[in-house]
Amino acid sequence: MQLELTQIIIFILLLLTIAAITVWYCLKSNPDTNQEKEYFLAGGSLKWYFVAGSITLTNLSTDQLVGMNGNQMALLAWWELAAVAGLCMLCFVFIPIYYRYNCTTTTELLEIRYKNKHIRALISLLFLLGNIFIFLPAILYGGSLFIQSMFNIDVNLYVLAILFSVTGAAYSIFGGLRAVAISDTFSGILLLGLAVTVTIIALNTINYDFSGIPKERLTLIGSPKSDIPFTTLFTGMIFIQMFYWSTNQTITQRAMASPSVKEAQKGILAAAAIRLLIVPPIIVIPGIVAYKLYGDIGDSAYGILVSDLLPNFLSGAFAAAIVTAVLTTFNSILNASAALWVCDIHETYVSKNPDVKKLSMWVSIIMVIMAFIMIPVFNNPEQSIINTVQRLYGLLSMPILSAFIVGLLFRNIDARSVIISVILGVIFYYWMLLPLVENQSIATQNVKLHYIHLMAINLISMILVALALNKLIFKKNAEWDYKSLLNNN
Repeated sequence: MQLELTQIIIFILLLLTIAAITVWYCLKSNPDTNQEKEYFLAGGSLKWYFVAGSITLTNLSTDQLVGMNGNQMALLAWWELAAVAGLCMLCFVFIPIYYRYNCTTTTELLEIRYKNKHIRALISLLFLLGNIFIFLPAILYGGSLFIQSMFNIDVNLYVLAILFSVTGAAYSIFGGLRAVAISDTFSGILLLGLAVTVTIIALNTINYDFSGIPKERLTLIGSPKSDIPFTTLFTGMIFIQMFYWSTNQTITQRAMASPSVKEAQKGILAAAAIRLLIVPPIIVIPGIVAYKLYGDIGDSAYGILVSDLLPNFLSGAFAAAIVTAVLTTFNSILNASAALWVCDIHETYVSKNPDVKKLSMWVSIIMVIMAFIMIPVFNNPEQSIINTVQRLYGLLSMPILSAFIVGLLFRNIDARSVIISVILGVIFYYWMLLPLVENQSIATQNVKLHYIHLMAINLISMILVALALNKLIFKKNAEWDYKSLLNNN
């Protein structure tokens, strides 16, 4: 598909419309006098539909649409189906706790539970490293690749990435979470509607006939050597979802910005319904159809399919939807990262009362530059974006989750035992997965298990290490504290 004037006009009009709606909503709102709460939690004013929309589109971006469809198999739907369990944990367990402790960041909960500021700063730093070196560059790469594939344009991928990063940063820097959440919601309506349309058109193109497609690409029961072995659903998968949806600042920040727990819970449940009913088909069916039409073409599958099947008057709209998805996910991560740096690190070790907006601007600019430098890591034709992201993020996700689990389930814990175990967890996972991270085969990795199993092993090991250090080195007896999870009223 080559760019035409009609496509460009529709593309620009939709982007300007979403921007105008966002500005209008922001201008008519009543900003909170607390600068930090206003910038990072929208003054605690987000209605349930903005929570649902922002959670949905913050997660749903090109690493899902491009990366999961790039696998060209049904198995990847498990990431989205399992996410429903993660959202339920956020809704009924974690959100009431965050509200009870009046947290601005998820990591603030750790400082309160452990009575130690350093563990809060360490976990924030790990979140920041993951955002800068994994999520942000993956989003820039996926979005740029999609635009290249869809329009077959002769524009350098890195030029497109610069355009994405500059525009996305502008939303985060100048509007804070309120602008991010509003733009997320309206962009989400556009993206989901068009993604469903693409899925239906793709199915009509093959007359709903999946014959000729290998069975392993259609099954939901993964073999031990597949991307998601079935047994992993009962080990690391559930912990990955708990981490991502319940402790990750980028996601939970939206739910923490409602006026009440009940309002936040309504938004989370609405997001879970979308995740269950709409998202799984749109992230696997187009890729499978692309396999039947073109063969195994990897991460280019979604862009090529959309280019070939969508009528011209819709292709400009779809490009706008993808661009807004990239921008909203990108600016969401930037805003959450700025919150972590300002609230957890800068205010603790540098200055108690910084200019939140100005400091966040400089933090965002630095993170954008660093993320741009990391894009070549994801430009790997041998491995899809989503698998690269999940493998790499295992370095941080399970050690971080272990700190939350120990902090919520036990009291009388010396924070130093958890700090040590978290650092050991990063090293241990790296050792287990080392050859795979260096793009060698799974057969040569130090521990010959699927990386999702390795995540569960790492998590349980680090919880035990923390409790052992607490007992043997710091001479404290951990006490079971189930009330922290049950007392959610």
